[in-house]
Amino acid sequence: MNTFQDLGLNQDLLQAINDMGFVTPSDVQAQAIPILLDQDTDLVALAQTGTGKTAAFGFPMLQKIQMDSRTTQGLILSPTRELCLQITNELKQYGKHCKGLHVVAIYGGASITEQAKEVKKGAQIIVATPGRMKDMISRRLVNISKIEYSVLDEADEMLNMGFYEDITDILSHTPQEKSTWLFSATMPKEVATIAKKFMHQPIEITVGTKNVGSDQVSHEYYLVNARDRYLALKRLADANPDIFSVVFCRTKRDTQKVAEKLIEDGYNAGALHGDLSQNQRDLVMKAFRNKQIQMLVATDVAARGIDVDDITHVINYQLPDEIETYTHRSGRTGRAGKTGVSMVIVSKSEVRKIKSIERIIKKDFVKKDIPNGMEICEVQLMSLANKVHNTEVNHEIDKYLDSINQLFDDTSKDELIKKFFSVEFTRFFNYYQKSHDLNVSADASGNRPGDSGDNTRYFINVGKKDGYDWMKLKDFLKEILELGRDDVFKVDVKESFSFFTTESKLQEKVLAFFTDFKHNGRFVNVEVSEDKGRSTSRGKRRRDGGKRRRDDKPRGDRRSSSKNDSGNRRSRRSSEGGSKPRRSETRTSSGSSRPRRSRR
Repeated sequence: MNTFQDLGLNQDLLQAINDMGFVTPSDVQAQAIPILLDQDTDLVALAQTGTGKTAAFGFPMLQKIQMDSRTTQGLILSPTRELCLQITNELKQYGKHCKGLHVVAIYGGASITEQAKEVKKGAQIIVATPGRMKDMISRRLVNISKIEYSVLDEADEMLNMGFYEDITDILSHTPQEKSTWLFSATMPKEVATIAKKFMHQPIEITVGTKNVGSDQVSHEYYLVNARDRYLALKRLADANPDIFSVVFCRTKRDTQKVAEKLIEDGYNAGALHGDLSQNQRDLVMKAFRNKQIQMLVATDVAARGIDVDDITHVINYQLPDEIETYTHRSGRTGRAGKTGVSMVIVSKSEVRKIKSIERIIKKDFVKKDIPNGMEICEVQLMSLANKVHNTEVNHEIDKYLDSINQLFDDTSKDELIKKFFSVEFTRFFNYYQKSHDLNVSADASGNRPGDSGDNTRYFINVGKKDGYDWMKLKDFLKEILELGRDDVFKVDVKESFSFFTTESKLQEKVLAFFTDFKHNGRFVNVEVSEDKGRSTSRGKRRRDGGKRRRDDKPRGDRRSSSKNDSGNRRSRRSSEGGSKPRRSETRTSSGSSRPRRSRR
């Protein structure tokens, strides 16, 4: 099948397809549309992000529903409001020649009353996020008891976000006799479980191979010390002057922090995360689509609604917790037949994760070096030269030529070129001329710097009973100590106590911070441990040779011995580098102030 006409679509839809300039269906569309048009069946479709899945289920649904009915016949669930709005807008475009079509988006962050009014007008198709849909069902503002078609879009992401119970509850209000179509980029066991629970003998189609990355995307990783992660990000941006990218961070806080630092350093950047209001998110996405933002720093959840075809790079500032999430990230680039690059900035402790990702996506990563300062200067210089060479002359300048020529009467052509390009080149040269090499070498084991013994192991009197697992404890320590994610490692959580490790140079800061430190009304005590990361269920000896502590209270002598200086803990933490420097005082590693990058 080479054209949409071959798929069996009606004239109204073909006219819309022609209006939008679509010519050839994608693989998932060519496989899914004929099946869904010809059969009343359940379907599981596995295809990468950006392969046209919305059209694959949207066209069949639009052709099969009754436009002259006010009954809700189709329900589409998606993980985020951005994706919900995106699907709604696309369905309206596909069905613009379908007389009487009414598609309504239901999502959080907007008036539930207004959404209910729109549904009441007679919505044949509802596109919804699970949380808001469940809320409206409980208030009896929607009726989905007669739907004929349900779609779970980005099913793996909805399950990753904890929507399993919401989906179960929503589908319990739908009739047994309906067609359920599940679309997903990956097929983890949770998606297989939901398919088994809610579907009857589904037809399965796979575009490419399960969980495999797109052939349009190349994968690179850059090995640096954790403390140099932000400097590496800036160099990658400077080495790609025409970059149009999404930068992924793990947490909302890191996302906001990195975006603010990029803006402060003169980059056209913006943040996209769950703490923004709907209006703020809309403004950020509008600026990104218009390329007023070149580096969009985002969390995985917020990025689910990004549908921009010409993203050149995806930069993994931090790797995701779930390896499958990397497939979603890299799928933001290399869309609509274009090529893209997925870059990963890693420390030595994360190298093993690269191998795990390679096994899942069945693609090889290329290890590359962070460019040095002079390489970046050359790239920027030649980029400017090409822009000047390709710029169309504005003849409004003609009337000023005599004055300009007089100014440069005694300047040779070579000297004039040097002066012109020095305006831009000198800024980068001054910044990068004393820059150090950010690259570190990986040993065979993938160990982090200092694994040879230049580390300190700590005992901390919180554990599983306090609600911590290794990840939560690591994030807690990173946040309160204001450390990089990779500065805390080998976290081992037991029932009522735990161990963690940092490089030894941080020992004074860690111990000073936890002097008389209280969290949620109780003392949290940290001591240097003899455990070197080989802890067992029997526990470890303390550094003084005594038995492991049997309570969670710090010793009285420790508290009294530090009593005199506990009031000065904040000032000590500041002098030890624990507090953030003020923006105006931020320095580079070479000690010079960061030159602001010119706005592009």
